[in-house]
Amino acid sequence: MQVSEVEQLQLQLQVQDTSMDKNIEVQDENKVEEDDDFFIPPLNFAMVDNGIFRSGFPEPVNFSFLQTLFLRSIIYLCPEPYPEVNLEFLKSNGIKLYHFGIESHKEPFVNIPEDTICEALRALLDIRNHPVIIHCKRGKHRTGCLVGCYRKMQKWCLSSVFDEYQRFAASKARVSDQIFVELFDISSMNHFPIPFSCLKR
Repeated sequence: MQVSEVEQLQLQLQVQDTSMDKNIEVQDENKVEEDDDFFIPPLNFAMVDNGIFRSGFPEPVNFSFLQTLFLRSIIYLCPEPYPEVNLEFLKSNGIKLYHFGIESHKEPFVNIPEDTICEALRALLDIRNHPVIIHCKRGKHRTGCLVGCYRKMQKWCLSSVFDEYQRFAASKARVSDQIFVELFDISSMNHFPIPFSCLKR
């Protein structure tokens, strides 16, 4: 049975369509590979002040983003050892790790060690450590307490301090954290220069 010219033309068009579809698929694959270059910030990432950032635990997918911050140091507030892959990232980028292990407890058994928060604040206030990022596991409670105490040193009113804390903690906000921040005595930190805002640096 002979194939008519019309049928031959239809076959040629089908082959061309299939070839075009394959080209489009290759282009889409290339686009996905290019999209891998996007910078992905860690969970709950935000700027606190000039040269000071906060977040949840950085994963390897966040490393490219962290490189754009030109960090000098990280303040880590969990008791667990820092993962090896994160330590390698710090080493290859010349970033210093300040590890202040604060246990995570659910209310009503929350115990925030004031002396550890004071030590972390000292590291945070030392501008030689900037740019710096503060993080715990989710960037909510321990990070929120440290940032709240920092805000007290900046003379923020408590309602503003708590608004910021609740913005990150959301439905997981803890009364005990807010009480800790409210009662935190900043007088022991008076010998440190107190940054008022990012505009004055």
